[in-house]
Amino acid sequence: MINIDKKVFGLHFDMLTERGVASMVLSTVCKPDDGVQLVVTPNIQHISLLEKNEDFRRAYASARIVTCDGFPLYYYARMRRVPIIGRVTGRGIVEALLADPARLASQRLFLVVPDQETQNAVVSWAGRNGLTHAVRTIIPSCGFVDNDAECRQLAHEITQFAPTILLLCVGAPQSEVFVGRYRALLPACWALCIGQGVKVALGLVRGAPRWVQAANLEWLWRILQEPRRLAWRYAVSAAGFLRAMCKDIAQGRT
Repeated sequence: MINIDKKVFGLHFDMLTERGVASMVLSTVCKPDDGVQLVVTPNIQHISLLEKNEDFRRAYASARIVTCDGFPLYYYARMRRVPIIGRVTGRGIVEALLADPARLASQRLFLVVPDQETQNAVVSWAGRNGLTHAVRTIIPSCGFVDNDAECRQLAHEITQFAPTILLLCVGAPQSEVFVGRYRALLPACWALCIGQGVKVALGLVRGAPRWVQAANLEWLWRILQEPRRLAWRYAVSAAGFLRAMCKDIAQGRT
């Protein structure tokens, strides 16, 4: 029997699809008193980070929407009989957001992106869809979350632009930690931590074919695409996830 109150790793998953999350973000206006409405999509790397990074853990505790991205996490949640709608990825959410530019006409988007290639692609996409006036991008320095002055300046620039949607595309834990530490300086808006999702959505990184997704082999596909960057990270994350899973089972978290 499914226990609607049960959690895994202290997380409760929202029963929203990728389109459901996108629709909620587009249709719900954040009021000043709401503050930042954080959206996170945990995978095995995130679970590993939750065990050892206090700032990351605090950010997660403040999240408005939590969905399950990684397939090992999804199957573990099912094994523990935790209610879950399925895999809801950051990539899928951002693809749903960008799929209908007309609905974005009333929004203001601020994107924190990792490199010039991504910035150029975002600017080009905005221009093609008549959204140049409503989209701004910025490239922070590597490891920017450890630079208080830079983070405060970034928060100031975000506030000055007054976005309704903030897309953080610089990966975990930087995206989540930035929002967690500086949420008091940020405007009321939706903040989505989507990592490489925007690159896939804009065609900069080739997404896995449907048969690869159906076979739950996206992790292998991504490693083959970027072996130097991802092979070691995935190995460390997998080990951390296994440790966290054993601990979660032993503690019987609810």
